[in-house]
Amino acid sequence: MSPTIVLFTQDLRVHDHPALTAAVDAAGTVLPLFVVDPRIVERSARNRCGYLSEALADLRAALRARGGDLVVREGDTIGHVRALAEETGADTVFVSAGVSRFAARREESLRRTGLSVRPFPGLTVVPPGGVTPASGDHYKVFTPYWRAWAEYGRRAVLPAPDGVRLPEGVDPGAVPDGLAEAGIATAAPDRLSGGEEAARARLASWLDRGLARYAEERDHLPGAATSHLSADLRFGCLSALEVAEAAEAARAGEGAEEFVRQLAWRDFHHQVTRAFPALPARDYRPRDREWREDPDAFDAWRRGVTGVPIVDAGMRQLLREGFMHNRARMITAAFLTRTLHVHWKAGADHFHAHLVDGDVADNYGNWQWVAGTGNDTRPNRAFNPLRQARRFDPEGDYVRRHVPELRGLPGRRALTPWREPEAPDGYPPPIADPGR
Repeated sequence: MSPTIVLFTQDLRVHDHPALTAAVDAAGTVLPLFVVDPRIVERSARNRCGYLSEALADLRAALRARGGDLVVREGDTIGHVRALAEETGADTVFVSAGVSRFAARREESLRRTGLSVRPFPGLTVVPPGGVTPASGDHYKVFTPYWRAWAEYGRRAVLPAPDGVRLPEGVDPGAVPDGLAEAGIATAAPDRLSGGEEAARARLASWLDRGLARYAEERDHLPGAATSHLSADLRFGCLSALEVAEAAEAARAGEGAEEFVRQLAWRDFHHQVTRAFPALPARDYRPRDREWREDPDAFDAWRRGVTGVPIVDAGMRQLLREGFMHNRARMITAAFLTRTLHVHWKAGADHFHAHLVDGDVADNYGNWQWVAGTGNDTRPNRAFNPLRQARRFDPEGDYVRRHVPELRGLPGRRALTPWREPEAPDGYPPPIADPGR
């Protein structure tokens, strides 16, 4: 029986991996493959490259523990798949189905080589296209999608395979040196470590210690009471389905329900991107917004020196951790698009250049939602950063944590935009009226 190639992409795990499990069940030997494409690495966030390096090492260890290995190549994915197919006699490629334009082109290019390509679910809880409205190919509004999503009959969570047998004579190759230092932007000093083992430990801790309080604390900025699993889901070191099932099984009441709802939001953006792959570049719903070029304001926003403390705190958390609390993401995005009137794509691209969890569907879908060009049914909703700060960081603890110039200020005084000459040393006056 000829071997089956399993092409890993955003699914760097052995637990609940439908493509890997199907290959082990169907073939005598399996060739797990990951191709490091320099063209992708060069335009990826350095933080994601660092996480990826650790995730690949962890995946290799997990496969070796089961008698197999991870074959790593560097260069063009299609060329390496074709070469390995010729070397081993493989005629089939199993892959987890993606939703981006790049994923669709990759799948089509593989088919043009003459190989049989079988896409499998595995990147979301409900496969994109698994639920559709009576009219149209995808849901454009979240609430009806959520109702259909909740009723969808999910597949079973799959255990990790007991054994994986690699074809004889295949050189597994090495993860390229310097991958952790590759990519754009600077590396965040406090980035979470990557890989399935670390991800599963984070999941276990979250289910045990954080999930029950999630509903009432998730927007509380100082508490950081979110799961911090977004990067693990983005790289597929955790199965979104397994996470949803585990959360529901934990019987954590409203905490579990609200958390699973956020997983449905993630799926929602994936099904939108599948139907509208231009999401990272074009308005999903054109609104005739008037955008303006303001390089100085945009630079101040990027560096977290806008003079609006809650905005600066979020932007500095991004630079420090390669992560930002979701509430802070909304506040900072709204300030850029609604107060400064800078185009949403500029902000989304900046986020994508730094976020460890930077995912095309989620990042650009959420930015368009905030900017009013996406799936929000209230595109002109008010989003005042000062009111947001008073509500979600009432004593200024989140601001003081991330803006050292303001650490000596008591209570709510840390939330106030300061005018000269009263501004604390080293902290700028606001570049725009945050109340607008």
